[in-house]
Amino acid sequence: MASSDPNKLMAKADKLTKLSLTRWSADWKSATQLYEQAAIGYRVAKNHEKAKIAFEKASKGQEMLSSPWDAAKHMESAAALAKEVGNWTEVADFYKRASELYMVCGRPQPASDALAKGARALEDAVPDEAIQLYTDACSILEEDDKEQMAFDLYRAATCVYIKLEKYTDAATFLLRWGLAADKCSATNSQCKAYLSAIIVYLYAHDFKQAEKCYNDCSQIDVFLRNDHGRCASKLLSAYSEGDIEEIKRLGQSSTISNLDHVIIRLARKLPTGEVSALKTEAAEEQEEPLDENDLT
Repeated sequence: MASSDPNKLMAKADKLTKLSLTRWSADWKSATQLYEQAAIGYRVAKNHEKAKIAFEKASKGQEMLSSPWDAAKHMESAAALAKEVGNWTEVADFYKRASELYMVCGRPQPASDALAKGARALEDAVPDEAIQLYTDACSILEEDDKEQMAFDLYRAATCVYIKLEKYTDAATFLLRWGLAADKCSATNSQCKAYLSAIIVYLYAHDFKQAEKCYNDCSQIDVFLRNDHGRCASKLLSAYSEGDIEEIKRLGQSSTISNLDHVIIRLARKLPTGEVSALKTEAAEEQEEPLDENDLT
């Protein structure tokens, strides 16, 4: 009966992959089976570090046997175990490698899913890396014309940006979501994304950028005629008029209440800065006389 001791299985597998005077070629088929058995044994024994190493080697073996799908599966297992031991660099590297292997198989959906798993695992420990993985996961689906499959990823990346208080980046990603929604005719999601981006700019007290964002989005007729577009218009008008009560009332409106929770929380805190100054600026712009000698 073959030994079930994972340490012995690993030693035997390693020996089969090393070339020597008596072994001119590696026996990857036999070695990979042993690595897989060892990995399961270690995992059952909750020896996460050794199980991780065994799955990584099993993945390499499946690659050598021209089985990228199985190699990707093993790499995902190694990544999950890297998370268990808190090795965040390996979590990112292993999920990226799994994604690459799925792409070798011509399977963009699992490739994107692998990156998303890595992003979720890294959100708290390494949020910047998580955002990059979410972004790459979105790109894979966009390139495959499957934007609708990426909606949860746009949402997740936006949430991480907001947690990091990177509001401009969050708004930019929301606009990317809006563009993706437009491509797959998801009108409601598109309009929600545009209104959300405007709210994020207002929360960051960047009225000029919020106004520019609204003007750009209003070029799209479906947004202009939608409840979300009308809500955005009313919000900006309330800011221009310095009407704090109206801003607060709009923050409680049903249109905003149907946005994502992270955006609702921001909207309910509006206004975040001094709005009376905006009213003064608007009045000054209207009253500014025309200088006939100014040819600029």
